[in-house]
Amino acid sequence: MGSFNFHGEDVAPSAPEEALFHFIPVPLEQSVSYEGGTAKGPEAILEASCQLELLENSCVPTETGVYTAPAIDCQGDIEDIISVIRFATAASVGCGAIPVLLGGEHTVTLGAIQAMHEKYGTDFGVVQFDAHADLRDSYTGTKYSHASVLRRVHEMGIPVYQIGTRSYSSEEDEYRKAHSIWYKDAEEVFRSGESSILLPEDCPKNIYITFDVDAFDTAIMPATGTPVPGGLDWYQVVWMIKRFLEGRRCIGMDFVELAPIEGFHGYDFAVAQLIHRVMSYIVLQS
Repeated sequence: MGSFNFHGEDVAPSAPEEALFHFIPVPLEQSVSYEGGTAKGPEAILEASCQLELLENSCVPTETGVYTAPAIDCQGDIEDIISVIRFATAASVGCGAIPVLLGGEHTVTLGAIQAMHEKYGTDFGVVQFDAHADLRDSYTGTKYSHASVLRRVHEMGIPVYQIGTRSYSSEEDEYRKAHSIWYKDAEEVFRSGESSILLPEDCPKNIYITFDVDAFDTAIMPATGTPVPGGLDWYQVVWMIKRFLEGRRCIGMDFVELAPIEGFHGYDFAVAQLIHRVMSYIVLQS
């Protein structure tokens, strides 16, 4: 990976203990099941972020401080890699920062959630934007597949809230119904309108956002390993995130499954822009 900082030369990197946002690049690509390329996602996001304007949603989110950590080494045993992700996330949380993990495949989320579990117990919820439920017990012979990551999270006793799903197995459908996992499939969002989508009243005040870029419709985001038509559009996503954050605290987030397409930088930039927009919501409500 290159040595890009989030926002590039426009923003001087802060010391870890002085930054509200800690970016943690995790170029993990071990269990992809269709098209590859997620290992290149973190660098593409960071490089695209260098083209962002400082002003976002009437504020300058980076004024609260930004630190970009070295990329995590994703070679070796998957359980060891997850432990390193957990350690890096815990270090960020220990600084009082909001960790922003850049994937990499969705398995990245498990290490981050383990760190959050150590800090908060089960006093937080995971808000998942995704085309897929990721609730298989195992996939392609491993329980640490990108298709199993939210199953592992839910088994920790952490509530999960799924938005934008539209492609999942019978096993996953049965699991989330048996365990009363809250979800709004993409078609329901489209039919009822994004303004009607509210997290349930019992959702914890602390939330962690995990955003698989295939939550977007393929017309907006084809640069992902498992694209599914019929997804969410830009304003549906940002308006829902804004509403979900009202009265709640974002304790961390990740953006995963970007598989850059050479010569088509707009998709990388869209993810960087989304991150910047969510940062603005967090800053404005604090």
